[in-house]
Parts: sequence; structure tokens; C-alpha cells
Amino acid sequence: MATMQDVAQHAGVSAKTVSRVFNDDPHVLPETRTRVEEAMRSLNYVPNVLARTFRAGRSSSVGVAVPDVVDPFFAAVVRAVERVCSASGITTLVTSIGDDPARERPVLEALLRTQLMGLILAPVAADHAWLAPWTEHTPIEFVDRAPSDLDADSFVEDDRHGSYLATRHLLDHGHRRVAFLGDQTHPPSTRRRLDGYTEALGDAGVPLDEQLIAFDAGSDEGAGRELARLARLAEPPTAAFSSNARVTMHAFTALKASGLAFVGFGDFPMADRLTPSVSVIDQDPARLGRLAATRALQRFNTPDARFEHSTVVPVGLTVRDSCGRH
Repeated sequence: MATMQDVAQHAGVSAKTVSRVFNDDPHVLPETRTRVEEAMRSLNYVPNVLARTFRAGRSSSVGVAVPDVVDPFFAAVVRAVERVCSASGITTLVTSIGDDPARERPVLEALLRTQLMGLILAPVAADHAWLAPWTEHTPIEFVDRAPSDLDADSFVEDDRHGSYLATRHLLDHGHRRVAFLGDQTHPPSTRRRLDGYTEALGDAGVPLDEQLIAFDAGSDEGAGRELARLARLAEPPTAAFSSNARVTMHAFTALKASGLAFVGFGDFPMADRLTPSVSVIDQDPARLGRLAATRALQRFNTPDARFEHSTVVPVGLTVRDSCGRH
């Protein structure tokens, strides 16, 4: 791995100048800054922020980056990480990535340049190979979605089995036209849940009808449009499976008005107090957060220890009223 001295030699400057460029010192000449930045990129240089943190005597932190901190699922992950870290006297830095995969890298790079003992990440992008240099000194733990092209720990729920359970439950109630409601096509978790839905249909001898798959239900308006479209089909659905809690919340009013039986993937606040109360696949996001935070601290404190990279957390079906339970 390249050092600051390597970058300095490559750029023909002093190590102190490299440090000033990295810390965005405004007194560095533009041509010098350009030369140093080109050397950093050429050598794939990553600064040793942990060593700098300890030299400065500042407290360390664990970073948490999720698509949306307001989403009930990710909010529960963040709270669990904070509890684990606070018990060890460690602060938590939290940021939202959003749904744009192109935004993930600059957000994470900014976070990783701070005083991190570890990073808990729920990714939205499809390529994480660029994180490899950072993993040499910063434990990076993936939650909800596993990394792509990177050797790192992941803690995910059993998406495929959960969606299978939900869809099969509706099929066992006699429904043969079950819709799939989603909001995005690119996350691996959505694809796994679609696979579980398809598998349940196949095992029940029900042919897949792609007209019943809706991927624009991520807002109140979108969910209303999708359910209206489904209702206009020659053979409309009699039930629906919602692929995440955000979709369930946006679609709830339209689902209730439609009279469809439905099950959602992921519990959320007040789901048990709505009318009808919402049947859900319970993910236990707090458990994912606890596991990821604990592993990050373990890897930081014992970097040579060996752990299993992939952890799949089981999920279960919580039956309430929206599925039309018998």
C-alpha cells in the first residue's frame, strides 16, 4: 500500500506538502496541488486516518451510512449501532446516501477521511471494489445488502425466504392473483425478494404474470397509480405482497381502499394499530445493527482474528389482519 512518502517522491514534493494537499490547505499552489492529486490517484493512495487520529489524541468514531435515516428499517439499524458504540464510549457519525448509486462513493470517501474505527454501510451502488484500500485499516461492515467485488463482512436478512413465506401465505388463503409491489429494481435485496415471490408462485403451480409486478410504488402517488393499473387488468389481483416497509406505508391507503389482502416485508411503527393491522415479514433490523457494530469493533481491536464473512439472519411471518387471516 502506498505511503505519503511514496506520493511525495512520485510528485517531486515533500511529505508535508502532500499532507497540506490532503487537508485542503488553501496556500498550496494550484499546479502543485494538481501534481500531488495525480500522484495520489496513480498510486491509489489512502491516508492512514487512524494513525493520525491517535497522534492527535482525539476520540474515535464509527460511521454509519444508510440510504435514508428516516426509513424505519434503517433508523432501527442506526439506533442499534449507536447503543453498541456508546456502551464502549465511542461516538457515531451518521449520514444518508440517498437512492442515487453515483452519490455513494463521494459520501463514503468524505466519511472515511474522518476519525473512523469502523464503517457500517447499507449500500445502494453495485460496485465496491474501490473500497479495498480502505479495508486494510478500517473495518467495513455491510448490512441489508452484501458488497459487490469486495471481500468484507455482510449481515443480511433472508430476503428470499421471507418473500416466499409472505407470498405462500397469501396463496394458502386461496389467492391466485398476487401482485408484487416495489419501488426500485437495482438493490440486490429487491431482486432476492422478487425471486422468493416467483418461487412461491411456482411451487403452488401458479404461473408468473409480469403484469402483476409493479416497481413504481415508492410514493403515495406512485402506489395509487400502480394499484389503479392493476385494478384495470382483465384479471386483477386479489392480494399483494409489498417488498419493503417504505412501499407498504406509501401504498397502505390505496391497498385498504382496493380491498386487497396484503403482506409487507418489514415491520414499521403503528403497523399493528392500523385498520387493518398489517401482516408483515419481521426483519429485526436492530439485530443487524448490533451484529455489524460488534463485528466492526472486534475487527478494530483484534485485526488478525478470523470471522465468517457472511451472516444471514432468519426472518419470520407476523400474521395480523391485512392478509385476511382465517
